Amino acid sequence: MKKIALLFAGQGAQSIGMGLDLAEAYPAVSTLFQRADEVLSYSISGIMFSGPDEILTKTIHCQPALYVHGLACLRALNLEAPDLIFSAAAGLSLGEFTAHTAAGTFDFDTGLQLVAHRATFMQESCEATSGAMAAMIGAEENTVRDLASQTDVDIANLNSPGQVVISGEASKIALAVSLAKEAGVRKAATLNVAGAYHSRLMKSAYEKLAVVLEETPIGIPRFPVICNVDAVPVTDAARIRETLREQVTSTVRWAESIEYLIDEEKIELFIELGPGKVIAGLVNRIRKDFPVLSISDVPSLKAAVESLKSGAV
Repeated sequence: MKKIALLFAGQGAQSIGMGLDLAEAYPAVSTLFQRADEVLSYSISGIMFSGPDEILTKTIHCQPALYVHGLACLRALNLEAPDLIFSAAAGLSLGEFTAHTAAGTFDFDTGLQLVAHRATFMQESCEATSGAMAAMIGAEENTVRDLASQTDVDIANLNSPGQVVISGEASKIALAVSLAKEAGVRKAATLNVAGAYHSRLMKSAYEKLAVVLEETPIGIPRFPVICNVDAVPVTDAARIRETLREQVTSTVRWAESIEYLIDEEKIELFIELGPGKVIAGLVNRIRKDFPVLSISDVPSLKAAVESLKSGAV
């Protein structure tokens, strides 16, 4: 059996209809959605299944939706392939919380409540500041770091070689975008986001989340969960709280996280759980042609299980 790691999507991957066919096909998945609605005291499932898009994309809905969807995909996978063993997990930004629930660091309800708090705090930070983010495509990391330093913005995501995201005050991001080509960046594009995630502008969210995390019971993960902040596994409860708090204002070191899983954890196959194939695309840029099975709905689940059973991956 190959060593498998689970990968969970982050904000931006959401899409209307996410999880609907899984809920219809598997009663245990439908129960998970019902539980999510109960925990949140509103119908997150209704927003996921039917939208509208402007409601789903709001941070307060989007983050819980992705968390629930990732774990719905995992529950369906466990039903279809109960003998699968997972050796590690990682998640992009919000997905790190989903990864911890998958590893048993906290249960579904606890993780969902944490994510709901995080989403609320981050939305409040967005509304209290004038922030923006931009993707820098086709540039060396050091080039983007120099540009970020020059324009007084932060490095938000190191997604893959040649893809770095910057975050900060809207006027400073606009300046960085205008200077990017001259600095040696092939393409700079402002992102359609509500604020400056993973930057110092999220400081109030960081402080509020820290309080909630201190009150949250944290267990030992059943398998390694790679943290965004340091791109290494975290197992100690205090350090898990610290890394989940820090990632709100810190750089998401995604490329290094994937490299760690492949080189240090000796992972041979990734299973992406989340809408679309965003994570698979990033993995391919980090390690070309490394095997990734993407599961987001019933057809992709069936195809993934067939590939696993046939030994095609």
